[in-house]
Amino acid sequence: MNIILFEDAKYRNQLKPLTLTRPIGDLRLGILKINEKWEQLLNTKVTFLTESYLQKKFKYVAERQNRYVNSSFLPTPALVKLTQSLIFGEVIKCKGEVVAYCSDKFGDYNENKVIELKPKDAKVLRNLPDLFLQNADEISSDYLLLTVNRKSNKITDPHTRTYAAKNIFIEKDANLKACILNAENGPIYIGENAIVQEGAVIIGPAAICHNSMVAFGARIRPNTTLGPGSRVGGEVGNSIFYANSNKAHDGFLGNSYIGEWCNLGANTNNSNLKNNYKEVSLYNYNEKALVNSGEVFCGTFMGDFTKAGISTMFNTGTVIGVSANVFGAGFQAKFIPSFSWGGNAEGYADYRFDKAKEVINATLARREKELSTDDIKILNHILEHKPTEIA
Repeated sequence: MNIILFEDAKYRNQLKPLTLTRPIGDLRLGILKINEKWEQLLNTKVTFLTESYLQKKFKYVAERQNRYVNSSFLPTPALVKLTQSLIFGEVIKCKGEVVAYCSDKFGDYNENKVIELKPKDAKVLRNLPDLFLQNADEISSDYLLLTVNRKSNKITDPHTRTYAAKNIFIEKDANLKACILNAENGPIYIGENAIVQEGAVIIGPAAICHNSMVAFGARIRPNTTLGPGSRVGGEVGNSIFYANSNKAHDGFLGNSYIGEWCNLGANTNNSNLKNNYKEVSLYNYNEKALVNSGEVFCGTFMGDFTKAGISTMFNTGTVIGVSANVFGAGFQAKFIPSFSWGGNAEGYADYRFDKAKEVINATLARREKELSTDDIKILNHILEHKPTEIA
């Protein structure tokens, strides 16, 4: 079975800045990325049909018969079952929207062979808050997917305390010391080679992915994912770190999504609730303006390679693009475009591409990596097409 995750342009735009550097299907939600969920569920390889500037890095492989799946629709049990049973020409729709079809080429299906996916059986990513809103359910479903018929490694540290231990799964070589894991209200997954340091508290549902670290004294609230290679301390809740990003010190982060290779300096904080309890507005790349999110709790959405200096304060509903360097006193702007340098108090300037690239490579070098030619072309495209307004 050849699965190809395709995209709806309006959802791509509404999930920026996170989709500036990757297809929707490569987003992490729960424990796994969307493509990894399909691969696990159907035991097959998944490729992407995405924007041309991303396509070389994220491969598209078509065969004589393919299942094209709208990547904004998460793989619920009902959708997986329908996708498996598709025959050539059939299309799955949900309230008129194309969800998946079986064909030899993109966009070619039979309108007379429609299978309905009931709205109650669909989970869809339409905008940025959907990511943290659906994270709890996705942690739970990924937890079951990854741990079925497997046995957790034992916690050998005598000073670590667990609650509802049956809902906790520890992969091999994870290192836990004098921490508290409470899985009474949802599962806790600790990945391979992950570290949970002394005094940390983790409340499920939560996912601490492989090679990540929870710093000593950290408070990890429910519905939080630390992607592979992340280093996180302080207080975090209802948030996702994609991978390889750091928030190593104190400070609060809530109802947020942090991209890859980001760094939040010591005492960086964000607001996730307005003092007047009104719904939060977010920058929308489709509208090129601030738009009401419909959510009362809404935090920060940060694109890849972005950094925040010490004691940076992000306002409720802040959107920051790719490779920005943000610092300075006071609350930052609610929308900061990619390749911006500075802060609200001092003013924002353009971040020189050669300097930004140098800093990114210095960051990657700490993990023995560097930007590929494809990465540099993607960053160039983002720079050339970035919005210029500071909101």
